[in-house]
Amino acid sequence: MGRSNLAPTALLAALTYSLGVSLGANAGEVTVRVAPVEDLKAVVASVEPAHQLTARARIGGTVSALKIKEGDDVAGGAEIASVVDQKLFLQMQALDQRIRSQQAQREKAQGDFDRAQELFRRGVYTKALFDQAKTALDVADRNLSALRSDRSVIEQQAAEGSVRAPGPGRILTIPVSVGRVVMPGETIATIAEDKYILRLQLPERHARFMRAGDKVEIGARGLHEEAGGGRKQGRVRIVYPEIQGGRVIADVDVVGLGDYFVGERARVYVTTGKRDTIIIPRNAVYRRAGVDFVRLASGEEVVIQLGEAHGDGVEILSGLHDGDVVSTP
Repeated sequence: MGRSNLAPTALLAALTYSLGVSLGANAGEVTVRVAPVEDLKAVVASVEPAHQLTARARIGGTVSALKIKEGDDVAGGAEIASVVDQKLFLQMQALDQRIRSQQAQREKAQGDFDRAQELFRRGVYTKALFDQAKTALDVADRNLSALRSDRSVIEQQAAEGSVRAPGPGRILTIPVSVGRVVMPGETIATIAEDKYILRLQLPERHARFMRAGDKVEIGARGLHEEAGGGRKQGRVRIVYPEIQGGRVIADVDVVGLGDYFVGERARVYVTTGKRDTIIIPRNAVYRRAGVDFVRLASGEEVVIQLGEAHGDGVEILSGLHDGDVVSTP
């Protein structure tokens, strides 16, 4: 459609009749100017944890208990599973027997030393025999201390069967089950850190426009976005220096991503340069029979094609030219 050929008086009468409003002296005027705006490109980003933590088994053995399930929130240091090594308990029982035997030897050495000390005090025992009894007691003490230290080591190894969360977050996966045999260092659970980011990929040609600290706009949750829906603001956290498959990867910090699913997608609008366009106040546009119009100061009615919204204004793709004067209510 081109610009209307109706006379201004007839056009104003038709407009007043169709809209049911009176356009009088209170109407304002805006001169249309072409101005540069940021060119926003819509890309799909996925929700990812800022860091993915891994809880691992510190000893080999059998998983005796799992205290979490997928989706649970855990605190840092919380016990999430137990790994039991039966050999450690057998070694501990054997050491307990040796400790009891060594305690009996130590008690005998203590009695021999007490008697030798008393006889040496009376002068009926030689210095060599007294020193021999004292040495036997010292050896018994040291042997008992060594056995107790060995037992403490095994106790610590058994305690390391308690698998704890390396940090706060949400349980993503649990690749083991109760009764399964695991090796030292094997993954018991993966945890998404409590902080989430949006990870996006841009074509390589846009790499020069992306910088850490740049602001971006985030659409509604999911890939469906209602027209005119509000957008959140985010900021580029990091632009990775490696290009993968012709794509530049960047992370975006956004407030309020805590309840998203990991891997959930959202539409993100990033700046890829500037372009010249026309923006007019939104209230200067009216709609009739599914077509958008504006009215020039001369009274002429013009069919327009709308583009993206920019705050209280809207972009005009066609229908207006630089220097046109548009009437606003």
